[in-house]
Amino acid sequence: MLISPPNSDEYGEWYAGYVARAAKTSVIHTLVRQPSTLKKLLRGISDAAASVRPAPAEWSIKEVVGHINDGERVFGYRLLRFSRGDTTPLASFDENTFVDKARFNHIKLGDLLDEFAALRSANLVLIRALTPEQLALRGVASNTPASVRAMVYIMSGHVDHHLESLRKVYLK
Repeated sequence: MLISPPNSDEYGEWYAGYVARAAKTSVIHTLVRQPSTLKKLLRGISDAAASVRPAPAEWSIKEVVGHINDGERVFGYRLLRFSRGDTTPLASFDENTFVDKARFNHIKLGDLLDEFAALRSANLVLIRALTPEQLALRGVASNTPASVRAMVYIMSGHVDHHLESLRKVYLK
């Protein structure tokens, strides 16, 4: 399945970096490989080590993975709603509040990684079933129009952004 990159009018400007990351390779291939890439990257890290914040204003590894899961849910929900023709405006979400309330450091790292794999697997079933007409549909999230196609690219780019952060900040 080939999904061409979205045009810049299909997403909010703050997502441009995510879309650009995802546009470098086949977005479907990237979506498929990301759960195993994340799992391999974090293999061998203890739950205790994954619960430590590298700095007071930074998230722990578990919190980063939990945030990835929250993002997968939110972007997947937007993708679902938009692909079904629902034009009801959807609210934004505050990722810091989500992380603060989630208590990710009390969850095993392996469980968080398994959760991401399950969420992504479900989203891939949805994405692969989309028609070209559905991919072009648009909705509104965070007071900004966005297409279904853009949501696919944002999902991929969001995870790639955090993979890079984990490599550079946490696992250096």
